This record gives sequence, structure tokens and C-alpha cells, in this order.
Amino acid sequence: MAKKSSFFKDFKAFISKGNIGDMATGVIVGGAFSKIVTSLVNDIIMPPISVLMGEVNFSDLKYVLKEEVLNEAGEVAEKAISINYGNFIQLIIDFLIMAFCVFLVIRVIVKSRARLEAKKKAEEEAAAAAKAAEPAPIPEDIQLLREIRDSLKGKN
Repeated sequence: MAKKSSFFKDFKAFISKGNIGDMATGVIVGGAFSKIVTSLVNDIIMPPISVLMGEVNFSDLKYVLKEEVLNEAGEVAEKAISINYGNFIQLIIDFLIMAFCVFLVIRVIVKSRARLEAKKKAEEEAAAAAKAAEPAPIPEDIQLLREIRDSLKGKN
């Protein structure tokens, strides 16, 4: 029973970490991003490529190993066996475009973060320089001694 309790404690600790929410958000946004990139590829990029290649639809490209066999009624008795390399090409294109989009997003994030860090560092350096330019506060005992000295000078 102790192992079960430890398991659930570990699971609870894992779930309650802040990173799990970030991960879930990333998965959801990634799923939506995947649909956007798929639409970009299928609806915007592939049609002009298809026109340039002579109205070829990559998904239809295949190498037939065995033709389908029809019976006397014209129904399929045996399905065709083929290597569907067109779909593979389409998925590679999808992957490359998605990887490029992710690269661009990450690049923007990294550059923005670097700019923010440089700005923060410059502000910290300016604050440190301003603090260094200020005269150091005079300790209370020194201040008191100066007041006594000035008071004695006034009596002479």
C-alpha cells in the first residue's frame, strides 16, 4: 500500500507543477498550428506547384506493384497493391514547412528575449552607475562629531 500512496503523491506533485500547464498549452497550440500549416501547404502552396508540374496531385502519386482484379460483374475481386510515395512526399513537404514556421517563431522569440535582456542589463548598469555617482551616506557618528566641531568653532 505504501508504494501506491507514494505513486499518487509523485503524480500529484507532477500535476501540480507549473510546467504541466505550459506543456498542455503547447500541445493545444501545436495542434492548432499543425492545422494551419496543413491548410497552408494543401490550399496555398501545393496548387501552384501542381500547376507547374502539370496538374500533378502528390497524394495520387504511386507505384503499382499489382493491379486490382475485377470479377465478371465489374466488382473489385482483389485490391491493387501499391507504394503510395506521393503521400510520403506530401508529408515531407508539410514537415519542412512546419519546421520552417517553428524555426521562424522560435527565432523571433529568442531575438525578442535577447533584446529584453539587453535592455534590462542596460537599465541595471545605468542604475548601478547612478548609485555609484551618489555620495556615500555619512555614518551617524561622523555626522555627530562634525556637528560638535562646528558648534565648538562657533563659540571661539
